[in-house]
Amino acid sequence: MTHRIIIPDDFPRALSGTKAEDKVKTLGEVQIYLDKANTQEELIERIKEAEVVINIRAYTNLSAEVLASCRDLRLISVWGTGTDNVDLESARKLGITVTNTPGANALSVAEHTIAILLSLARQIPLLDREVRSGNWPRVEMVQLDGKVLGLLGLGAIGRHVARMAKGLGMDVIAWTFHPSPKRAKESGVRFVSKEELLRSSDVVSLHLPLTDETRGFFKKEHFDSMKPTAFFVNTARAGLIEPEALYEALLSKKIAGAALDAYDQEPVPPAHPLITLPNVVFTPHNAGMTPEAIIHGLMMAVENVEAFLAGKGIHPAYVVVKGRR
Repeated sequence: MTHRIIIPDDFPRALSGTKAEDKVKTLGEVQIYLDKANTQEELIERIKEAEVVINIRAYTNLSAEVLASCRDLRLISVWGTGTDNVDLESARKLGITVTNTPGANALSVAEHTIAILLSLARQIPLLDREVRSGNWPRVEMVQLDGKVLGLLGLGAIGRHVARMAKGLGMDVIAWTFHPSPKRAKESGVRFVSKEELLRSSDVVSLHLPLTDETRGFFKKEHFDSMKPTAFFVNTARAGLIEPEALYEALLSKKIAGAALDAYDQEPVPPAHPLITLPNVVFTPHNAGMTPEAIIHGLMMAVENVEAFLAGKGIHPAYVVVKGRR
């Protein structure tokens, strides 16, 4: 039997032209779309006969309606950790297995987290613009050595951020839904309550997955609890934050600044309120985009397909929904 494998969204190109494409083509009949499906109907037309869908881009909304239209679909293999663009409950009801690639880009995202934090603390975007304009500014910057970094979430990315921050001389504390002495010892961090973390941290960095439980997790009262000198960093998902609360906290200087790689609108429109604020460092949701992270994650996504089609056990950490088909 030839397995029908569809990649509906390799735009911009990630999988095409890599060894991951070569590998997936050994597993069945493969069709790769190199543009974006502009409507739900167009997406359904692309994948309605698929047995396997490899989901490359988070903009592809695999809704209940889309999944219900794909009667042969047995597996959705997501490249990346986030599965918030897949209706997981519908997948569960329909018996569709959903997998992801947790940790594949953890090092890359962690490095980016530290990079944009340093850019914010040292005002590098401002200084770069000034020097290019022929100016020679003298501005006061923030030294991170000795400061407290509070991590909300201590998964693969958070643990790498903790290690790197300690290398800068920062004291690292953390909050998670499931703290344990073992994880604290392994990561060299101290678990605290959310209230203590917000109150004590000079930098708060967000590293939670976006789920029904965490959507809108960070609200006005959380920004109100932070130090007015504190920085806020988000290289996770924009949906974790109430956008109006973030804007108000920055505008009113309840916090000193933010470094962001995820937004409620992407691409960020020129009229977006955050764009007008001088105390924000922006990057275009590309924290995980290094060659090493990309190919590692793509190969994991394809290997999940290979294991599924061969009837082998997929690593439990990579299974988001265990289907019946």
